[in-house]
Amino acid sequence: MTETPSQAPEPEEDVPSRVVLHGLPPRRPLWRRALRWALFLGIALVNAAVVAGIVGWWHFSKGLPEIPTLDKYRPPIITEMISADGQIAGEFFAERRKVVPYDRIPKRLVQAFVASEDQHFFEHGGVDVLGTLRAAVNTFVLRRRIQGGSTLTQQTAKAILISAEGFEQGTKKSLRRKIRELILARRLESAFTKEQILWMYLNGVYLGHHSYGVQAAAENYYRKNVEDLTLEEAALIAGLPQAPSRYSPFSHPEAARERRRYVLRRMAEEGMITQAEREKAAAAEVHVHGVDDVFRETAPFYVETVRRQIVDRYGNERLLADGLRVETAMDLEKQRAAQAAMLKGLMEVDHRQGYYGPVANVAGAERAALEERLAKVWPAGALQVGDYCVGVVARVDDKAGHAEVQVGASKGLLPISGMRWARKPNPEVNYQEALVSRVSFALKVGDVVVLRRVERKELVQREASLAAGKAKDVPEADLLFTLEQEPKLQGALVSVDPWSGYVTAMVGGYDFEASEFNRAFQACRQPGSAFKPIVYSAAIEKLDFTPATILTDAPIVFRDDENSWKPQNYGQDFKGDVTLRTALVNSMNIPAVKTAEALWNKVGISALGDWAKQLGLTTPVKPELGSALGSSCVNLWELTNVYALFDRYGEKRPSLFVKRVLDRDGNVLEDHADWRDPWVPLDERLAAGVADVTRPREQVMDPRTAYILVRLMREVATVGTGARAAALGKPAAGKTGTTNDSFDTWFMGFTHDLATGVWLGYDINETPLGRYETGGHAALPIWLDYMSKALENRPQPEFEAPSGIVEVKIDPDTGKAVAENARGVKEPFKEGTEPALPADGEPQRQKVEVQDLFTQ
Repeated sequence: MTETPSQAPEPEEDVPSRVVLHGLPPRRPLWRRALRWALFLGIALVNAAVVAGIVGWWHFSKGLPEIPTLDKYRPPIITEMISADGQIAGEFFAERRKVVPYDRIPKRLVQAFVASEDQHFFEHGGVDVLGTLRAAVNTFVLRRRIQGGSTLTQQTAKAILISAEGFEQGTKKSLRRKIRELILARRLESAFTKEQILWMYLNGVYLGHHSYGVQAAAENYYRKNVEDLTLEEAALIAGLPQAPSRYSPFSHPEAARERRRYVLRRMAEEGMITQAEREKAAAAEVHVHGVDDVFRETAPFYVETVRRQIVDRYGNERLLADGLRVETAMDLEKQRAAQAAMLKGLMEVDHRQGYYGPVANVAGAERAALEERLAKVWPAGALQVGDYCVGVVARVDDKAGHAEVQVGASKGLLPISGMRWARKPNPEVNYQEALVSRVSFALKVGDVVVLRRVERKELVQREASLAAGKAKDVPEADLLFTLEQEPKLQGALVSVDPWSGYVTAMVGGYDFEASEFNRAFQACRQPGSAFKPIVYSAAIEKLDFTPATILTDAPIVFRDDENSWKPQNYGQDFKGDVTLRTALVNSMNIPAVKTAEALWNKVGISALGDWAKQLGLTTPVKPELGSALGSSCVNLWELTNVYALFDRYGEKRPSLFVKRVLDRDGNVLEDHADWRDPWVPLDERLAAGVADVTRPREQVMDPRTAYILVRLMREVATVGTGARAAALGKPAAGKTGTTNDSFDTWFMGFTHDLATGVWLGYDINETPLGRYETGGHAALPIWLDYMSKALENRPQPEFEAPSGIVEVKIDPDTGKAVAENARGVKEPFKEGTEPALPADGEPQRQKVEVQDLFTQ
């Protein structure tokens, strides 16, 4: 058979068994193909990941805050109010932070943070990869909440994010926020050394109870600087960042102690401390002492006034974050004296008002429960002499003349001598005529009362002064008390150095916690007779009145179309013709009204209001004759400044609360320091002295007018209605003020170097102080108590006369000049206005040397 073309040829011997069909290469094994695709896909994925990483890095980096240089690292820090002698009087902050240099932070504290928060801190590049992945899986996949995962660098980055974006965004639980934090952490590691990152972290970390940074925490928990922390204290603070509330040594001391043990264990494991040091520190008790609230405990009304001024000038944000140093004019010793005098005076006058009754009355289970609670507050032996407390009346014994009181875990006695003031309130009755003679008149069993622990000698002195020969023996007992009550009265005090303008002390009320209403500034009250010096100074200035000017003190009725008004003197009597001197010294009403009438007739109806405004009062003076008696309201601040103007013989100067303001870098933002200020550096005093010499003077009153007025008020404070001021033992001038029914009582007074005004009254005029309470009886004792301490060991010169003043001896009743050897008083007159002797002789007058008021 022949071979056909369709038949394939026989294979040759050397042709391999694997042949290429139709021109295609032979198939590779499956595993090889899979490996090749895997490598291709891997490379593609890596490239994609790199690209995605770059894009993601670029995307998530957008809007990230700039990494600050160290000199521009400016986290929010505390603004401090500083008293004149350099003591902190107030702190204001959004974050209570004080930045300290790295070399002030003790090594043990740094080690404690590293051991407990980030043991590989000095090894990683800012991110603990495994820790971060673990945290991410637990948070975003398993939805578990864990602690840890962030390095110290990441925590620093987080703080920067919070500062730039706010707390909500900076702490948001999102993958985006975490990635941005990682990017920022890497940037930090590139920009700073490890020590620099630690410095930023340790000054920024939140450590509970408003403490940001380790210095604030050291103050807040231990009342010391960070460099003074012991090992156990450092370990406790280092344990706080994870959960400041949960590990708070104030709220949860045991939890804080356990956390401290953990920190100490980690330090020992890392070889930072010995086992002996660990055991000793772990065994120590947790003793913390909260930082004092200097604002409320020092001078809250004063500091709050300064705070408002700073906010007005710089804004609240700068106050809370920029770390300003505000140097105030407050003399802390004077301020404390003012607050003590106000508290004492308020208590005394409030006692004279009567007893408002117990806080409550309890019996049975309610009483037992209260006594149990009070025993925890005042355990046996806790009360010291002078301490105030709350007690429950256990027994009333009229025969023995005392009540037994349960005070905390102890029992004591409240003798009648400690509560004689506790009559029922009645403004028509003099308190001395209504002293309590029996304990049962005021107390009954179960009464919850406010008490003060005292020594027996105080009760003996009280009994001797009040009982007027009817004193009972004061019992002997381990615990003796007086009855007290929360005053309903309020008071205010302003004290100004007239030459520097410094407001050395200011009190705005009895209790800032109970009421922030500042009665020195915000209360507009009738000044009563404290307004009369303004009236008489206008007459001396504009009408050439003199101390010898005769005014008629006689009944008079003023009528208009609708009303009639008949002014009265305090004593309800009339003296006839009197001198201006007699009228002012004795605070007579009718002559003051007649003087105002004379101003109306010769100058105009607005004369008194215009004059008061010229002196510095901004509250309007009503165009009525009653304004001469203080019927138009004023505030204590402005009236005190008017009296300071009198002290300066008519020169108008601003009074100030703030001496200097410095920024956080020490740059001076404003400077009002006076050259006489002993706390100001010499170079600044010299500059201030030059400025003071060259500044323009605003003289709003003839110095001779002011001097005549001061001399008359000098007599008010020695033989007139303010004669009690003579007990100061230093030359002083002043004026009392009492309104109708004694709703308001005042004393405005000054020495050469200090002008002080005091007001006392109720916030709401529902009940008067009573007809027996006057400015000289209620307000003046507070002024005297304060001024005695403020001017202790500080002599005061007599008021000297300016040029153009002559002194003439006059008859105080008639105002006529008398011979030198005749009965009379020497009074100052403007030269040319003095009274002359009768024709048989020239007036005896004394020229007074010129005083340069501006070099004092």
